[in-house]
Amino acid sequence: MTNAEAMPAKNDSYRNYTKVAEFYPLSLQSFSQSEQMFRQELGRLAPIGGPVLDIGSGTGRTVLAIAETLPVVEIIAVEPSTTMRAVLMHRVMQDRDLRQRVTIYSDPIHAVPLPEKLGAVVAYGVLGHFDRDERQHLWRRLIPKLEAGAPMFVELLPIGKPMDFEQKLVEGEQIGRRSYEAVYSGKAEQGDLMRIKARWRISGGGGPPCVIENTNFWHTFTLEELAQETGLRLQRLTPESGMLFS
Repeated sequence: MTNAEAMPAKNDSYRNYTKVAEFYPLSLQSFSQSEQMFRQELGRLAPIGGPVLDIGSGTGRTVLAIAETLPVVEIIAVEPSTTMRAVLMHRVMQDRDLRQRVTIYSDPIHAVPLPEKLGAVVAYGVLGHFDRDERQHLWRRLIPKLEAGAPMFVELLPIGKPMDFEQKLVEGEQIGRRSYEAVYSGKAEQGDLMRIKARWRISGGGGPPCVIENTNFWHTFTLEELAQETGLRLQRLTPESGMLFS
């Protein structure tokens, strides 16, 4: 496959989440340790003065973790996917405190207005959507805004280089009368790019089984390579997550 064929779908990544947004909380169970360590390390840094920027907030997993761990900090949540953002907005609207502290942006991160200083940056499950040039542009914008010693929390897929794989991520998760299963498969594309396919099978409850498939793209690199890119030091939290700091 040529770049010309692959890139239009890659650049459509925000809309690519639409088909499977409802299953996102199920797939996140595999990253529970990552969230636990994130909360633990974030809590050790309290108090944080400046706002916390959350890139790729999704349905609100990291926003809630930040808000609960740092009870007074302002949160800037960036989520371009309309479907994901609808769930995030619903969560924020249910809580008076969150409505006062969380600002939600629908724009891609490069178009979001940022404050002069940031107390921390969170980028969980999102950086692989950016190629190296896009990441370098991001670092030039973000790193000068980090307060002295302020961290960047990052989470990647546990895949350091392109590879072909197939893995059952969710198996027989029961919700009411229906059962949910998910198989993820990956295929190496050109350079550091991977094509990742999610196949969800929903069955039970008296209705016929249905299958929902979704394809996305992910640039592969390691946490160590990310530290080299940014010029920051790395403290690994889990196999797929870490904290970068000066």
